[in-house]
Amino acid sequence: MTDQRRPRRRGQGELEALVLSALREADRPASAGRVQERLGGDLAYTTVITILTRLLAKGAVTRERAGRSFVWTPAADQAGLAAHRMRRVLDGESDREAVLASFVTSLAPDDERLLRELLGRAKGEGEA
Repeated sequence: MTDQRRPRRRGQGELEALVLSALREADRPASAGRVQERLGGDLAYTTVITILTRLLAKGAVTRERAGRSFVWTPAADQAGLAAHRMRRVLDGESDREAVLASFVTSLAPDDERLLRELLGRAKGEGEA
């Protein structure tokens, strides 16, 4: 009996991260076909298009017309995308104060200190 295991199924977030990584590594806006090539051809072209479309809806990529198709560009770096995800989660909650309070109290001391420093800088910039 031969072992015909299916390849491990990747989660949506993992696929999105792979596609974003391929876009960031490109030196200019990339077509879906180019993204597929950069990923080694593991994903079907239609899957790449689906992922890019989802990322567009999330504001993680932009696209512009190039002939009959589109070229895609990441909208932010990895830190910006993580911040965008955090904001979306916060925006989806009804009790923002409770969510933020819980988040802050769960931070490690060094992270809490860094957050306070960043908030202080942001406040100082707003007053300038």
